[in-house]
Amino acid sequence: MLLALAVLSAAALSAAALAGRAEAQDVGGALAQLATNKYDDTEAALSVLALSGDPAAVGIVSALAEGRLVFGGTPPRVFIQGEGGALLDPLTRQPVADAPAVKPVRVNNRVRRAIEAASGALSLVSPDPAKRLEAAQAVGRSRDAAALPALDAVLAKETDPKVKSALALARASIVIGQAGVPEADRIAAIEVVGAQGNQDALALLRSVPADASPAVKDAAAAAIAGIERNLALWGAAQNVWYGLSLGSVLLLAAIGLAITFGVMGVINMAHGEMVMLGAYTTFVVQELIRTHNPGLFDWSLIIAIPLAFLFTGLIGVIIERTVIRFLYGRALETLLATWGISLILQQAIRTLFGPTNREVGAPSWMSGSFEIGQLSITYGRLWIIVFALLVFVALLAVLRLTRIGLEMRAVTQNRRMAASMGIRTNWVDAMTFGLGSGIAGMAGVALSQIDNVSPNLGQSYIIDSFLVVVFGGVGNLWGTLVGAMSLGVANKLLEPYAGAVLGKIALLVIVILFIQKRPRGLFALKGRSIEA
Repeated sequence: MLLALAVLSAAALSAAALAGRAEAQDVGGALAQLATNKYDDTEAALSVLALSGDPAAVGIVSALAEGRLVFGGTPPRVFIQGEGGALLDPLTRQPVADAPAVKPVRVNNRVRRAIEAASGALSLVSPDPAKRLEAAQAVGRSRDAAALPALDAVLAKETDPKVKSALALARASIVIGQAGVPEADRIAAIEVVGAQGNQDALALLRSVPADASPAVKDAAAAAIAGIERNLALWGAAQNVWYGLSLGSVLLLAAIGLAITFGVMGVINMAHGEMVMLGAYTTFVVQELIRTHNPGLFDWSLIIAIPLAFLFTGLIGVIIERTVIRFLYGRALETLLATWGISLILQQAIRTLFGPTNREVGAPSWMSGSFEIGQLSITYGRLWIIVFALLVFVALLAVLRLTRIGLEMRAVTQNRRMAASMGIRTNWVDAMTFGLGSGIAGMAGVALSQIDNVSPNLGQSYIIDSFLVVVFGGVGNLWGTLVGAMSLGVANKLLEPYAGAVLGKIALLVIVILFIQKRPRGLFALKGRSIEA
């Protein structure tokens, strides 16, 4: 806001300078005026410096604002007082050999306002395009007609396309609401603002004065309608992106369950706790890195992924060997047993780490966002989508290209025939359960970046994971992928109309009705549970 006010004041000074108030039109002449130590001359000199664009002008104005601009000698000359009282030439910043006795250039409230104005105007002609862009945006937000002379002056000289566009938009923002502007100029300004196609442009177009001509009002109405259509399309695209982000999370949480449920027919209620253990593995890895080698923090997730896979995979094998293998074919007992295991794991984590949320930081390469049009994309969500697809492809490769994958598919299709061919089905069950649990652990590494790491983390995803698996087709990885993405996108598209809670309920009803028609899901896969 201060920058905007300064630029606006500079515009008034610029107009005065162009009208002839300043006696000199270069930095040297402005220095001569400053040496007179008269308020009027100082103000006029500031108006010249504001328009000069000379790099030295920035230092001169800053020195005057800080009380370090002094004058002295015969004839009077201006100096900048450096550290230790040394006098510096204001143009070269080199020490002055024959330093005379000096005193500060006087400043009053009127001069202080002129200093602020000059500082803002110099931002518009700064050698740094970023500063010029910031100044142009500040002027556009202020929408004060006093800034038009300064805008016209710098717009004619600007060469950077991005800055020039910002200057043109700032000028158009002012012209739209200014009284006495020719109709053609106002319509042209409406076209410039309308081309932005965002909410700020919409607000500007709705501020067209009520006494504007019918042609201007029609142009504004057409631009508003175009922006609203554009924003509706971008809004839908944003919801689809959010849906894909949610779908990738569901895919990570469900993909391990898909192979476990498909091969073994086990309803594993402790699958969510495998996700939770993966998230806590990430927390432990980051704590160790913070303590012993903080420079490795950006690698913490890369290190945590294989560790989470091995740790949760081992826990999964232990659960299968000690509990699950005694309960095959007894679905209700398996469900109750795994539910009990989930409670044990939750309480164990509460005992070790406490019931409160744990902080898991994001590495620098997952921080920030970028925009495509009106679509905002965060790097964290983007990397999670990429990670989910990589896990999916890796799992497909394991199932298609490895011996354990071949044996898992054989057991899925016909367990008795696989056993008669010499496949150790008990070993396949253990490895399958371990693989599914390990993938859930890797999902926990990713989810630690977007959700609270707490003992209840897995409970948030277990129901949705089963929903994805059943909807896509039990044991079918492609069905899990399509089901996760479909449910994620559908959920986010329903939310704006039905709300988060009602949208999820509506989606659940739709899935139930769908399963009534296709009990085996989108992509049916022949397996032991289906044959039984």
